[in-house]
Amino acid sequence: MSKNYCAALYEGTFSVGLDKKFNRIPRDGKPAKASLKISLNPFLIVTEDKNILFDCGIGEFGEDTGPQYMRENLEQHDLTEFDITDIFLSHLHYDHIGGLATKENGYWELTFPEAKIWASKKDWERATSKETWYDDEKTEFLHFVDARADLHLMEETDQPYPEIRVEKTGGHTKYHQVLFFDNGEMKLMMPGDVMATRGQVNRKFAAKYDFEPEISQEQRERLAELAYKEGFTILGYHDDETPIFKITGFDDKTGYITEVIETA
Repeated sequence: MSKNYCAALYEGTFSVGLDKKFNRIPRDGKPAKASLKISLNPFLIVTEDKNILFDCGIGEFGEDTGPQYMRENLEQHDLTEFDITDIFLSHLHYDHIGGLATKENGYWELTFPEAKIWASKKDWERATSKETWYDDEKTEFLHFVDARADLHLMEETDQPYPEIRVEKTGGHTKYHQVLFFDNGEMKLMMPGDVMATRGQVNRKFAAKYDFEPEISQEQRERLAELAYKEGFTILGYHDDETPIFKITGFDDKTGYITEVIETA
């Protein structure tokens, strides 16, 4: 495999109801009544000098979840958790950042001890200023990461590396951001939950689960157009089957034409 590539690290598929609990179901299964079907796909980007994650999964905060899934996924790429150099976070929902730390040995430890953690400055400050972040256990987790991780907080438009930049979109959460990677060989866009599946590219909808549904819809349309015009490969974090894809054309009747890519 090329030394420059991107792969989805599938963690599982879940039925998620109003209680926000992630209950594991088969990849081709159906969610419980009045629940969403959500798959989790952190993305690994391998280059000559970095092993990067775009979001890092749910960690131990779901049914039958934990760092073992990430370790097994990384092993398929001849990597361990110690090889991850950087983790970029699209937003701070726990199914995107829960993988940062584990309590599998009875106490909190960083899952990726050598990694720099990159997050929105305003988003991180908002989350850590809350008396309770979801519940007591998740609050303890967040404050552990805040105290122990190699944390780097980014402004709303920032470029921490020549090949990586972020841009605040808002919409799904107040400080949600899209992650861009472009090193001349790979050109990737990870829109987080503003455009989380391949099927959302051509859907016009305002989701009740979004902080600002109308802004999410506007950003989804803008990002799809940008990906098409500038040739970005899109990384769909919650896609059940085809998390890596490109927009290859446009049809006046059916909308954008997409092509599935196994590994970018």
